[in-house]
Amino acid sequence: MADEKRPRRRRLRSSTVALGSMGVLAAALTSCGSEPDKRCVDRDSYDLLTGYKVVSDKQCTGTSTGTGTSTRASAAWYYDPDVDGRYADDGTFSRSEAVDRDGFGCSGSGGG
Repeated sequence: MADEKRPRRRRLRSSTVALGSMGVLAAALTSCGSEPDKRCVDRDSYDLLTGYKVVSDKQCTGTSTGTGTSTRASAAWYYDPDVDGRYADDGTFSRSEAVDRDGFGCSGSGGG
């Protein structure tokens, strides 16, 4: 009768354990290869309250001209920012730094 009062321990099936561990593994692998969020910003537009002004992606990728490519000197990619409307803040201009702080410590192993 003493056995009836003790709660039974529930056993996990091997399929449940396998599926759960596959999900964790998939999340870890995709986070390493993912590109961090980025916005093209005007580096000269920083405001202490709002951050950098977000501009067209074309200003960061360059536009084709007859003599080659030219980019706007003050525009740059700003990685992993907090975006509020047309402004971005709390990010970094270093892609590798954004990947490092994105979790699971995948520096250097990410694709891109």
